[in-house]
This record gives sequence, structure tokens and C-alpha cells, in this order.
Amino acid sequence: MTLTNDNIKTILQGVKVIGFDADDTLWVNETYYREAEEHFAVVMAPYVSEDISLPTLTKTEIKNLGIYGYGAKSMTLSMLETAISLSNNQVKASEIEKIIKIGRALLNKPVTLLDGVKPVLQKLKGEYTIILITKGDLIDQERKLKKSGLDQCFEHIEIVSEKTENQYLKLLDLIHSKPEEFMMVGNSLKSDIIPVLKLGGWGIHIPFHTTWVHEETNENPYQWDRFFKMDNLSELLNVFFGN
Repeated sequence: MTLTNDNIKTILQGVKVIGFDADDTLWVNETYYREAEEHFAVVMAPYVSEDISLPTLTKTEIKNLGIYGYGAKSMTLSMLETAISLSNNQVKASEIEKIIKIGRALLNKPVTLLDGVKPVLQKLKGEYTIILITKGDLIDQERKLKKSGLDQCFEHIEIVSEKTENQYLKLLDLIHSKPEEFMMVGNSLKSDIIPVLKLGGWGIHIPFHTTWVHEETNENPYQWDRFFKMDNLSELLNVFFGN
């Protein structure tokens, strides 16, 4: 459905809570992981080509999600496992050290806000209950949130291991909200949008220029009339306030 000033007040008049994803919705994240993969491929070049090392790393990461979860620490462990496997246990200590440094560099990346983030959150905060729901490593996500300077914009902050329908229901129960009163804004259809739509909530998809393969989905969000797509966060203000 097309979200316009003409229909927004009628369609969304019941929305009271707006949830925001963090990584690649509020600040840059996936770009750094793609750079880390490139560095890993260089380390593995003496053993296998990039066409082998990167797909193998992705498979290892996905296999390990249930054990390690998401984030730089999880990726580092998966890089080490992949390096040992692809090198037939021949990976050198110096190469292991390089892989560890790749992971440490991820944890020390700056937090770069996407365009329009702060004005959008500050404007919406005065009209709606604004919450943050993000998945990943607790310490790393808390670090990024603190560096972002956005922590005061949210009335509630939730860091979870996965974003599922059940997890969203628990969150809504915690903040005393109903699905039809909740709108989720994020870059991942699989994690941010589809589960909320299935519950009866609203979803606004703002794609990032790169998406991890694990976040891809074959489900069509347009089967729900509560789904909208925008190019950037600033469009939220255009729609809600006509700015």
C-alpha cells in the first residue's frame, strides 16, 4: 500500500507505539561486516579462493547462530572455525592472529548514524511511544547504542537473540500494547517486518543497500495491507507531519 498524507491519519490512527531496529536502520552495520569478510578472504588466499572461503564462512556462521548468536564475536569464532577447516588444520598462528584482529576491529568500529535519524526520533518521541528492539550481542549492542547518543530517544530498549512472533508478543505484553497499536520500522523483512505483520501490527520497511543472506526471505510482505516501504527515515516525518 502507498503511504500518503491523505490516508495516513485514517489508516494509522490506532498506532501508539513505534519500534525501531538498530543495525542498518539507525546506523551503519552490515557494511563493516562485508569489509571484514573481504579481509578474511585475503587471510585465506594461500589456501582457497574467495569464491570458496566466503560462502563457507556464511554457512558456518548460519550453522553457529543457535550457539553463538549474532555479532562480531560470533563472526570471529566462525572465521576461526572456517580457517581451520579450509586449511586442513594448517592455518598459521600469525593468520589466526590476523583473524582475531579482524574481529576486534569490528567491535571498535565507529557508530555512524544514517541520514535523518536523530531529527526523526526526536520529532516522533513527542507524539508516540518510541522503543528500540535489536538483536545481537548484548555488550556490543549496548556499546553501539551508547556511542550513537540515541539512548535517550527511547522509552524502552530491548536487545534480543532473535526477532520472532513470540518475541514481539512478549515485548508488546511487557509494554502493555496490542499488535494493532504497534508499528515496526526496520531494514530486514525477515526480522523486523514479517513477524509484526503476522501478529496484526504495522511494518515500514526501509531497505539498506546490503543485506546479509540470512536476513533474506521469500515471503511477500505486500500480502498485508499494513505493509509500507520507504526510501529513508525522513519520509516518516513527511507522512506523519507533512514536513
